[in-house]
Amino acid sequence: MSPIVKKKGEKFTLPGKYILFILTILCTGLIVLTLYTDYISRPLGIIAGRLLVPMQTGISEIGIYLSGRSKELGHIRDLLAENERLRHHIANLENENLRLQQDRYELNNLRELFLLDAKYDEYEKVGARIIARDPGNWFHSFTINKGYEDGLAVDMNIIAGSGLVGRIIRVGPNWSKVTTIIADNSNVSGQVLATEDNLIVKGNLELYAEGVVEFEQLIDIADRVGPGDKVVTSYISDKYLPNILIGYISSIHRDANNLTRSGRLTPAVDFERLNEVLVILELKQNIMEE
Repeated sequence: MSPIVKKKGEKFTLPGKYILFILTILCTGLIVLTLYTDYISRPLGIIAGRLLVPMQTGISEIGIYLSGRSKELGHIRDLLAENERLRHHIANLENENLRLQQDRYELNNLRELFLLDAKYDEYEKVGARIIARDPGNWFHSFTINKGYEDGLAVDMNIIAGSGLVGRIIRVGPNWSKVTTIIADNSNVSGQVLATEDNLIVKGNLELYAEGVVEFEQLIDIADRVGPGDKVVTSYISDKYLPNILIGYISSIHRDANNLTRSGRLTPAVDFERLNEVLVILELKQNIMEE
């Protein structure tokens, strides 16, 4: 092998086969050094420990945090689902409670009507429900869901609660219009039950705001009538059947003529809470004809 001679003016270049040989020797040495010593692995391990361990610790903490948050979110979703279920359950209970209250209210009304029906058992009656009220004043008049197809007629008496409500003034095939005894244009011939003294009960919506109406033309010379006495419909009434409770005398005073007495009367019916009524299927003139 001839030695490498550098001519004057030429650059020195190492042949490729020498470079390959040197690199092979170097790689082999590094492999041997790595396998049998920690001269290289120790610094690399230190460097890796400095770099990778904090990173692994951070990743681990992030994983633990995300796992905890995932569990919390799952728990929150369960709570939200349970809350929604409880809300539906409470809504159902409230609806059921409302229905039970309505049923109890209707049952009480029906019980009152049953007792009232037994009280006036001499008359044939039919039950009816109020389906509309007068737009001007709810206590003035109302419409019920029975008409001439059910045997109803004008001037038939309406009762509810403990006594007289009013009478039918118009009738249709399946409806009837009722005017009440507390209406401003209402006049009912009545009598004091205990003394049979006659009087006139006059409707007065303004007074009924205080829970009373007025009566007049009571002739009570012996001063036997007083607060608490019952007033019923009289036999001389041209529209109302006799002996139906109208109300109770709440106050009484002597008139200026010193012959008659007037005062206030508390109706036997709570007109603000009327929903169902009884219609007496007889007319006063039919009673008179008998």
